[in-house]
Amino acid sequence: MDIMKTYQFWCEDSYFDENTREELKAIAGNEKEIEDRFYKNLEFGTGGLRGVIGAGTNRMNIYTVRKATQGLANFILQENAQEKGVAIAFDSRRMSPEFSKEAALCLAANGIHAYLFESLRPTPMLSFALRKLGCTAGIVVTASHNPPEYNGYKVYWEDGAQVTAPKDTQIIDCVNAIQDFTTIRTMSEEDAKEAGLLTIIGKEIDDAYMEELKKLVLHPEAIKEVAKDLKIVYTPLHGTGNLPVRRILKELGFEQVYVVPEQSEPDGNFPTVSYPNPEDKKAFALALDLAEKVDADLVLATDPDADRLGVYAKDSKTGEYQVFTGNMSGMLICEYELSQKKALGILPQNGAVVTTIVSTNMADAVAAAYNQTLIKTLTGFKYIGEQIKLFEQNGDHTYQFGFEESYGCLVGTHARDKDAVVAVMALCEAAAYYRTQGKTLWDQMLTIFDTYGYYKEDLYTITLKGIEGTQKIQEIMDNLRKQTPEQIGNYKVLEFYDYKEDIKKDMLTGEVGKSGLPKSNVLYFALENDTWCCARPSGTEPKLKFYMGVKGSSMQDAINQLEDLTAAVKEMAGV
Repeated sequence: MDIMKTYQFWCEDSYFDENTREELKAIAGNEKEIEDRFYKNLEFGTGGLRGVIGAGTNRMNIYTVRKATQGLANFILQENAQEKGVAIAFDSRRMSPEFSKEAALCLAANGIHAYLFESLRPTPMLSFALRKLGCTAGIVVTASHNPPEYNGYKVYWEDGAQVTAPKDTQIIDCVNAIQDFTTIRTMSEEDAKEAGLLTIIGKEIDDAYMEELKKLVLHPEAIKEVAKDLKIVYTPLHGTGNLPVRRILKELGFEQVYVVPEQSEPDGNFPTVSYPNPEDKKAFALALDLAEKVDADLVLATDPDADRLGVYAKDSKTGEYQVFTGNMSGMLICEYELSQKKALGILPQNGAVVTTIVSTNMADAVAAAYNQTLIKTLTGFKYIGEQIKLFEQNGDHTYQFGFEESYGCLVGTHARDKDAVVAVMALCEAAAYYRTQGKTLWDQMLTIFDTYGYYKEDLYTITLKGIEGTQKIQEIMDNLRKQTPEQIGNYKVLEFYDYKEDIKKDMLTGEVGKSGLPKSNVLYFALENDTWCCARPSGTEPKLKFYMGVKGSSMQDAINQLEDLTAAVKEMAGV
């Protein structure tokens, strides 16, 4: 791509609106900024688009959104699947309503019926809606928990999960084949509605979604018993979770729900947090303040598109609020669902728990305790959603629970993506049940550690921006691939998995086999003593992530082991 030539084209061609042209003319002479905006096309990856909002080929704007949608439309037409239509949802981020409408009008101009939500909705409701409406595909405009300057665009297929192979790469090929913006179709909203190609959806989907969630409750009597006393503080972090979370808790009977007022309203600038991510302890500052004032039992936060849930619960012994990692909250919900289904006699013999290769190994122990099959996938909830589809097609397993370490899980099969609304519901139900047993959620978490082992995990992230950063990330991965360490810190490497090359290597015998998962630029090291680490470039941010986990003889032993392993991984990364 000729950067300056493309820049001049965007500055001068009448196809681009005046605001776009003026924004670009304002950076004339700033070669670094022009390069960053135009050195590549914003990549339509296997999950869709994600990038900084602004003018340019490497930015999120109405033109890159139209291009992505035209590529998707071309693929749908190739598949002869246009009759079923496409559902579209969006979150509270800047430009989300505009981007979602652009997508709808591009689809309509291609003769594909678009079902557009009337206002912002959580990502899992899109997954539910497209299945409820019988759509071919779905689009969510969101950048999840990224900083305010970002937005994104995710594509789902008819099973309700994000697209997986081979359709993901086929859609990418269709998007990349578009070289001329003027070939991209669009039409007016009025014409789209008149042609019967644009339908606005809302309440009917909300109501159906809530009914599906309520079917998943295992102990309504426990909720009824403690609903007047259990105190819950919740923050949607200026995102989409406020209305659906409050509604489901109210309809289940919880009476003491306190929403952080400063963060209740949708706002794409996220004015009260620097990073709207429930994985970040700083995001809980206002919620914890409110929790202290009302003496809450648990504190919950969902990210902007309400597919991730962060949790704090009170320690009954100290009165302090203890933080749960995504692995911990996932395992607490998992153990609750499996144990209570077993007690009620409804746990199937062919049940399965699905997680990812970078999530806690405690899942292996919990699944085994209830004679459930544990299946591990690549990172990304779309692979967990794909397993649900395969279970239904093959009839070999019945889905019980799915989770990933990044604060996302799914109870039930109403959606095929992580769902923070159902996670809130399940966690509050569990809190109610354990309260009837004289326990807090933190008490139960300690019981789980005592029962299954002291598993502890962490994530070390290297951020390397721009062209040089991308090259450095690849260099680190190539070095680890070619010069596989035989030892990481105090631990011998027992097995090495290279999912890009589809290799599994026994490091003690040298025997080489297949990795058993789809190709992906991921390296996994299975170490001694149920310890592990994994290297993976982010698919949406300029980051290289090192996941790791240990199993200790006590909590302090696990903490010490993890500190040592983290130091060894940092040394191995060499940055």
